Amino acid sequence: MPDDATAYQVLARKYRPQTFADLIGQEAMVRTLKNAFRADRIAQAFMLTGIRGTGKTTTARIIAKGMNCIGPDGQGGPTTSPCGECDPCRAIARGQHVDVMEMDGASQTGVNDIRENVLNSVQYAPGSARYKIYIIDEVHMLSTAAFNALLKTLEEPPAHVKFIFATTEIRKVPVTVLSRCQRFDLRRIEPEVMLTHLRAIAGREEAEIGDDALALIVRSAEGSVRDALSLMDQAISHGAGETTADQVRAMLGLADRGRVLDLFDQIMKGDAAGALTELSAQYADGADPLAVLRDLAEITHWLSVIKITPGAAEDPTIGPDERDRGRRMAEALSMRVLTRSWQMLLKALEEVSQAPNAMMAAEMAVIRLTHVADLPPPEELIRKLGDGPPAGAPAPQAPSSSPSPERGGGAPVATTGPQGPGGGATALAQEPDALSRFARFEDVVALIRYNRDAKLLIDVETGVRLKRYSPGRIEFQPAESAPSDLAQRLAQRLQAWTGVRWAVTLVSEGGAQTIAEERDAEDRALRARAEEHPLMQAVRATFPDARIVEIRSLEQIAAEAAAEALPEVEDEWDPFADE
Repeated sequence: MPDDATAYQVLARKYRPQTFADLIGQEAMVRTLKNAFRADRIAQAFMLTGIRGTGKTTTARIIAKGMNCIGPDGQGGPTTSPCGECDPCRAIARGQHVDVMEMDGASQTGVNDIRENVLNSVQYAPGSARYKIYIIDEVHMLSTAAFNALLKTLEEPPAHVKFIFATTEIRKVPVTVLSRCQRFDLRRIEPEVMLTHLRAIAGREEAEIGDDALALIVRSAEGSVRDALSLMDQAISHGAGETTADQVRAMLGLADRGRVLDLFDQIMKGDAAGALTELSAQYADGADPLAVLRDLAEITHWLSVIKITPGAAEDPTIGPDERDRGRRMAEALSMRVLTRSWQMLLKALEEVSQAPNAMMAAEMAVIRLTHVADLPPPEELIRKLGDGPPAGAPAPQAPSSSPSPERGGGAPVATTGPQGPGGGATALAQEPDALSRFARFEDVVALIRYNRDAKLLIDVETGVRLKRYSPGRIEFQPAESAPSDLAQRLAQRLQAWTGVRWAVTLVSEGGAQTIAEERDAEDRALRARAEEHPLMQAVRATFPDARIVEIRSLEQIAAEAAAEALPEVEDEWDPFADE
């Protein structure tokens, strides 16, 4: 068996940072920690958060080394530049220091794990180090009971104890825990910084790997240093000498970006045959259909961003020829086409990932994209069909919102509820302004809708055959589906909302149609008028399979806009408000 000195180490472990100076792309965090150590203001608990591979666990170990480093001479204090030579530094680097305990929150999630690993030992002084340090990785995986058990100790830990937490899901950590920690957000590594880092490591490893190959690795790593080093390690082995971009592309199952741009261009031109041929060729060369669609989505996003902010084209992971081509394509394509393509590609990615045959699903997605790519926008379609209806042609009329005579007024009637002498009339006389806003029965329905009483609204629209209405008085014949307590509930709700007693009575006959019945009749009539409109007939002639999905009047659109503008009621529950 090879010993530790000769055993091969993967690049991600071999080049793991050992000091803050080795960390890349995290200058803000390093500066804050250096100032805190220099001023002897070391927090009792740290929360490190960020995506995978940005150095959370590595940073936790560096902080632990800095707190316990004693220097080569054994006389040093806490430092942000641990020597790496003293016994505490070497033991922490190997993960073997008795006073630095690492716990995996993903596998040790329960309250018993916290009690055994932390609470039962936290009161004892460190055996040999300056601080007893608890590092809990993936802390968001702890159970609620485990978090609660940790809270008191976390708020008032002994002077010799420090906590360092790491998580990729900061939103899953309770606010009560976050408020007791000093939080650091580790950023994604910028492409320029990552490229420089990979070039330096490739030089140390004496590996021949081109910049275009490194650019592919950086783009696939998505800001994660660990992922980038793992991919470069694999690429060096795959190349077995000089590693080229084509070899990296084959290793990752990617299509050539230039060929993906060719495919995207053919799709945007509506060339279905050419697009399918190019997709098949890329598939034959080893490209994964899902990866091709992902690349198409990435290009769609890239072109959309370039169209809004041209400076975004200056991406170091993209070659100069592709940048120029991207600028030209962004100028030629409209934002409407790009956003529509983006939405269709998102749907296609879901379909391809679930389809039994990924290539078939990808081909169908490309066919759909090519058929809608050159579809004219609605305004252009209307211009092609004609600039409005011919002179003298009847225009479609919006449904009238005027109340029928029966709904506009009527004689007052007695209330069904108990009243004192002249109770209903007295209430109306005392509060004339309170009912002035309810001149029509439609205003009552709008009040129910505004108060979001869905059940009452449905019952009124389907069960009330209105006979007479005046502000404060409603007389109706109940429909067959109307609940028996509808009149009582309607009177109670209206009185609660308006502060005025309403008289709601039932009759056995003479009621008009319900709102639902009128709405259905009006909808059928409106659809018939819309079908007869010259513009709709022109659409039918051009698109025989077209159908009317929905018709909305100007009044309905205005009412919806007014409803959306209503202030929302703040009714949020804070699970930690009682603590």
